[in-house]
Amino acid sequence: MNAATKQAVSFFSEGIKLVGDIYYPDGAARDRKRAGIVLCHGYTGVKDLYLPDNARRLNEAGYVVLAFDYKGWGESDGPRSRLAPFSRVADARAALTFLGAQPEVDADRLALYGTSYGGATAVWVAALDPRVKCVVSVVGVGHGARWMRSVRRPDEWHDLLERAAADRIKSVLTGESELVERDQVLLPDRQSAALSQAARRANPAATNSLPLDYVDETLCFHAEWVVDKIAPRPALFITTDQDRLVPPEESERLYACAGEPKQLVVLKGYGHYEVYAEPAFGEVMGATLAWYREHLPA
Repeated sequence: MNAATKQAVSFFSEGIKLVGDIYYPDGAARDRKRAGIVLCHGYTGVKDLYLPDNARRLNEAGYVVLAFDYKGWGESDGPRSRLAPFSRVADARAALTFLGAQPEVDADRLALYGTSYGGATAVWVAALDPRVKCVVSVVGVGHGARWMRSVRRPDEWHDLLERAAADRIKSVLTGESELVERDQVLLPDRQSAALSQAARRANPAATNSLPLDYVDETLCFHAEWVVDKIAPRPALFITTDQDRLVPPEESERLYACAGEPKQLVVLKGYGHYEVYAEPAFGEVMGATLAWYREHLPA
């Protein structure tokens, strides 16, 4: 590989074929083994939405990077668009195993980067899996129920709980969950709605619907319950003070519950989806790269 290279790959999680891309920095096939980083995308994202920009910046710093689609999303196999948070944890652990098995990667130097709902996934995986030597969560979710409640009026919250309870029974009796528009499950603020729609229009793999059973599972998916298990491995939490989709309280609570070494970075003046574009993206990656360089040199 004479220059930074993207290679399409596939691997298996719980018997299901997942599809991903490995990004190699210049010279990674010829010199020493490098540290490897697995990227975990959020909510209804896919590996080709936002994450290639992260991979390129990490490549420039010398890291080998893997981005992948969870089961049922993007190019991966599995029931379409089912957003199962604990299954995503299994997928990310499989991704770690696959990345660590590559000849260019040092299996003893693996890290995670998760964004938005992927921040919760990354925290869960790091808490469970000692192979994760360093973790970064960007605008991540700390407590699923609190998060979903925080973006709703009281009537909307109670309506959602009733729909989720009815769907729980329907799923068990019929094997099928009600399919709903993504914005019915997560109510976006005006800025997030506009920026998300613009980005998703350019990516045909991005799905705009998901089964309602996601709500039931998210109500008990609380990364802050396990974040303290990461220490003494380092954890960085990045949030924004104007995030109205995943309020900064989520990252603040993760940070408060985590052990040392840890760091909380609060970017000023940005909303949720602004972290994926300049100038906020540069600030996110600046803090991220400084953290990795300190705790997991490439």
